[in-house]
Amino acid sequence: MKRCVRPSTAADIPSVLGLFDEAGLRPNAEPQDLQWKYWQPRVDWPAPRTFVLADDSGLIAHGAVIPGWCAWGTHRIRVIYVIDWAARAGAVGAGVALMKHIGRQAQALLAIGGSAQTLQILPHIGFRPMGVVTGYVRSLFPTRLLRGGPGPAWKLLPRFARSIAWTLAAPSARSAGWQVRRLAAVDVNTIASVFPVPARGMAVLERSVELLRYTLSCPVVPMALFAVEKSGSVRGYFLLASAPGQVRIADCWMESDEPADWRAMILCAVEQAKHDAQAAEVVIWANDALLAQALLTCGFHARFETPIQVRPAEVAWMPPVPLRVQMLDCDAAFLHEGRNGHWA
Repeated sequence: MKRCVRPSTAADIPSVLGLFDEAGLRPNAEPQDLQWKYWQPRVDWPAPRTFVLADDSGLIAHGAVIPGWCAWGTHRIRVIYVIDWAARAGAVGAGVALMKHIGRQAQALLAIGGSAQTLQILPHIGFRPMGVVTGYVRSLFPTRLLRGGPGPAWKLLPRFARSIAWTLAAPSARSAGWQVRRLAAVDVNTIASVFPVPARGMAVLERSVELLRYTLSCPVVPMALFAVEKSGSVRGYFLLASAPGQVRIADCWMESDEPADWRAMILCAVEQAKHDAQAAEVVIWANDALLAQALLTCGFHARFETPIQVRPAEVAWMPPVPLRVQMLDCDAAFLHEGRNGHWA
């Protein structure tokens, strides 16, 4: 039977959900979540964002995209991160075929982490390692760990004790002279001048007003965007996602090379995270030295490392420098299983 790749439609959703179940995937799949991920219009990406591989018997594979732009030096390329990637059991090569088709929509594919099976497949279809990103956590309210979370109950007491120790040792979440201002979607343009740029020998994934406005409309988890200001001037920003049991600093940037400025921004984010009535902790990704050092001095602790891989359309499209990533660059900003996902 002949196979074809096409953009998916709402009529495909029952079959797509069946593929997820077969593959053991648990993406956020409420109707409003899928509408936002797959079909809500994006000014920065008018092309389709969800694809299926099908034959006469029905759907064989599915994949959706998170688009972005990668910049370093004088170079700028379109990149895609694939989410909700699943294939029918026994359909040999179906998932790979769909991934390769999606890869032709941009100059590079990005992968951050993935299941054990995915990590085995990626090198065989052209993905190359680009380092790792580290997950960091700072405890906020240790007693909220007692509300339950992943893992056996017998592990809860030592985690609770460790969280108390970390909380007591962490510095105050205040930074003199700095202010934060929450931004509505219509105000995002006020921070456009401090969006990430290639710096300190890193490639970055760009931000845009359209991207952040789209992100603020996320129905999966509440998102909040803040400008960081000093002496009336915007110096940076951070984006918070309120996931079950934690606040995620899904994105951040300071227009500065001064460690003290990055530390001030992180402390401002921690202060805002404390207003979330359900969060036991605040978490973030970092793989650049300036942000990582700021996190350590602000009471954060490294918990795990996640591999970053890139599949370029051509060798020339491979950044020759480390690639800075944040949770916003994939579905880590919003993905959850409906229960506390504590890192502490």
